[in-house]
Amino acid sequence: MTKGIHHVTAIAGPAARNLDFYTRVLGQRLVKKTVNFDDPGTYHFYFGDEIGHPGTILTFFPWANVAAGRLGVGETSETAYRVPAASIGWWTQRFIEKGVPHEAPEKRFGQTVLPFRDPDGMRLALVGVPGIEAEAAWTTGDVPAEHALRGFFGVTLLLDKTEATGAILTDVLGFSETGREGNLTRYGTEAGAGGVVDLRAAGGFLPARPGAGSVHHVAFRAANDAEQAAMVEKLVANHNVRVTPQADRNYFRSVYFREPGGVLFEIATDEPGFAVDEPVESLGTALKLPAQYERHRARIEAVLPDLTPAEATA
Repeated sequence: MTKGIHHVTAIAGPAARNLDFYTRVLGQRLVKKTVNFDDPGTYHFYFGDEIGHPGTILTFFPWANVAAGRLGVGETSETAYRVPAASIGWWTQRFIEKGVPHEAPEKRFGQTVLPFRDPDGMRLALVGVPGIEAEAAWTTGDVPAEHALRGFFGVTLLLDKTEATGAILTDVLGFSETGREGNLTRYGTEAGAGGVVDLRAAGGFLPARPGAGSVHHVAFRAANDAEQAAMVEKLVANHNVRVTPQADRNYFRSVYFREPGGVLFEIATDEPGFAVDEPVESLGTALKLPAQYERHRARIEAVLPDLTPAEATA
């Protein structure tokens, strides 16, 4: 069974600012530039490694005037990336130089963690992981290979109660409980990138309010349609969870459900990947539209926001 996080999708403010931060400051590749299936006047950005391997992809719906979200239960409260353990100091200095809001490094489960925020207030972190220096990474002029991000470490979910969510992680999604620390319960897989989900119990906390800086959903991996169907069968039979029909997202096929704590989960296939409609060398350079919108390309391009560098750095 394929295990781990496939991608995380979040909500952002101005598109150019979002694009600038993730490509220039964090050094990620824009793997795909497309539009929201339900709102084609809005971009859908996919950031990740060279080819957008599962476990590296953070995607955004950027709306220029969206209100800020409010952290609360039923939400992903932090999305964390893996970096080589020796790189935490380098990233701390980079955040200081770039004016990125961040906290002092802290220890969680024996690992050094550097929490920070993106321009919309999204809660992020870098986790120093020993022994990953030799892993392949997308690099830029500003972020050299020895310090570059190596995909996701994992996500933290803020929940009123954690038991039913943990049962789905272990029974359906291929995780197992690996530790407890305070009000955190950690679940992991053998996957490198995207192999950790932390559940933080916060009974009585206010419910989340979606908006800029908040995570829309977390997607978990299925190798193919057959594996996805088996996972859906378990969700329904063992957990009485309602699951949507499969949707074709061009680069993967998806089903969605609300886990018992209220977080929107997706199960996404690894197939066919992001090189299905453009060469790996030029990923993210052209606007790719879902087939149903191609005949409206001129109209869509006319309403999409400007992505010029001047706006990006304004």
